[in-house]
Amino acid sequence: MMALHPLTLEDNSETRSAVIDACLWMRDCGLNVGTAGNVSVRVGTGVLITPSGVPYEFLTPEMLQFVPRKGDPIGRGPYRPSSEWRFHQSILSKRPDMVAVVHAHPRHATALAIQRRFLPACHYMIAAFGGHDVPLVPYARFGSTELARDAATAMEERTGCLLANHGAITAGETLERALWRMQELETLAEMLILAETCGTPVILSETDIADVGEAFASYSNEMPG
Repeated sequence: MMALHPLTLEDNSETRSAVIDACLWMRDCGLNVGTAGNVSVRVGTGVLITPSGVPYEFLTPEMLQFVPRKGDPIGRGPYRPSSEWRFHQSILSKRPDMVAVVHAHPRHATALAIQRRFLPACHYMIAAFGGHDVPLVPYARFGSTELARDAATAMEERTGCLLANHGAITAGETLERALWRMQELETLAEMLILAETCGTPVILSETDIADVGEAFASYSNEMPG
């Protein structure tokens, strides 16, 4: 994981720079291309989120947009908040234990979402997402209130989900953990697809994953692997 600028949970230059660092890292890792995806962090009385339609390499701190905890964004300058601001707002509202939300279109995870499949417990690291699977959110138009509602519901007991015919979302107790989970989600999706090319994957039981979850608790905020 790359080193980000300090994340202070206040709307200041350090936090804004950390969000831009995160976007560039996702681009460099191949998790997103062009203007796909978006990143938000909890700040003060709301959410700081990337703007709509700006390639990551052109982002500057002042382009990031503020979205209040409830209600519509307050316009600042010529840029609009990401079209997905609703699910960022909804997820962080329902998950006060989470600090950041990351949305991306990674190839393998999105391939599963296009097939309208959830990600099962093909590997013990699925426990990093809070349960025995990464659920699939039903298809709804990007930016819609329906997508925000369903994504927030799916994330009530998970830290990751797939969006049908769209992409993936992860959340984190820190911005670094949200990014780590997105990369881990894409890795698990790739493993499942590779395993299916040469046979039938064996899926771990809910008991197996619960046992792993208990073991993970001893790692505190470290990233188990």
